[in-house]
Amino acid sequence: MSDERKRSHALQMLVLATAFWGLSFPATKALELAQQKLLPGGSSWFVASLCIVYRFGIAALILLLLSARTLARFSRLELEQGLGLGVFAGVGILLQVDGMTYTAASTSAFLTQCYCLLIPLWVAWRERRRPSAKVFVSCAMVILGAAVLAKVDWRNLRIGRGEWETIVASVIFTGQILWLDRPKYAANQVRHFSFVMFAVMALVCFPVALLTTQRPADWLRAYGSVPTLGFLVILVVFCSLGGYMLMNRWQRHVTATQAGLIYCIEPVFASLCALFLPAWFSSWALLDYANETLTGQLLLGGGLITTANLLIHSPAAPLKRPQTETAGPPAADREANRIVG
Repeated sequence: MSDERKRSHALQMLVLATAFWGLSFPATKALELAQQKLLPGGSSWFVASLCIVYRFGIAALILLLLSARTLARFSRLELEQGLGLGVFAGVGILLQVDGMTYTAASTSAFLTQCYCLLIPLWVAWRERRRPSAKVFVSCAMVILGAAVLAKVDWRNLRIGRGEWETIVASVIFTGQILWLDRPKYAANQVRHFSFVMFAVMALVCFPVALLTTQRPADWLRAYGSVPTLGFLVILVVFCSLGGYMLMNRWQRHVTATQAGLIYCIEPVFASLCALFLPAWFSSWALLDYANETLTGQLLLGGGLITTANLLIHSPAAPLKRPQTETAGPPAADREANRIVG
């Protein structure tokens, strides 16, 4: 497969990853509603952290079984990459969940997209050069589109504990994307470091679940019905093994800036899933969870984010170089446009 075809395929796979993550929003909401019947008065921290422990713990066990034949070739770099990714993702999710306790979900969704600005700023600092105008315009369109989708009320937007925690979570998610982008990990086996990543995410949230446990039996009671187990299967198979494995496998073929903008499509897919999945989930699990409606905000916000991604991934005009110049492109340009094999 040529580099250009591989890059195009990588873009498609990363978009599919955001679709799987978009599915996680209605699935997690339905799971929480179903668990309210099983654990009335239970701690929201316990429910959220236990979901992360089970979701990523089971995903880690599945990858361990699938990688049994190759574990003898497990390398130090794979362990190092998985540890970094697991710490970034685990701590980021914890802060995001706690932040949503103190701010509106729409505000959290909007502030989480800060990483689409942070990544090009980091790359610009690392490369000692300004981002291109195309990057500036694409980032601005994504932020505006996310604000429209989240229905942010600018008059009531304040920076309190929840907002600060969400912003810090976005900074940590930036670290996750950049850690995955490090060239020295390009040859790592995806299953190996993903196993470590999932295991670390589960371990990061395990103490929170343990400390907020009211009764030991709640660890089983929280998933003591067919619907709750079904929602957990969706989260494990599609949103963890599907979304994160696609991210870990294909992000290396695009730049970190491009990846950050692609991941901002996630709220678009979340909004699309919310148009029909809540009614399906409610019918199956006997929940009171209504579908959302198609609005102008969804069309406008989704259109802005989609256009921004089309812009950032459009081919750049070739640079005209003097005929006497024999050296390759500057190191900064090679880094910005590299395709890692």
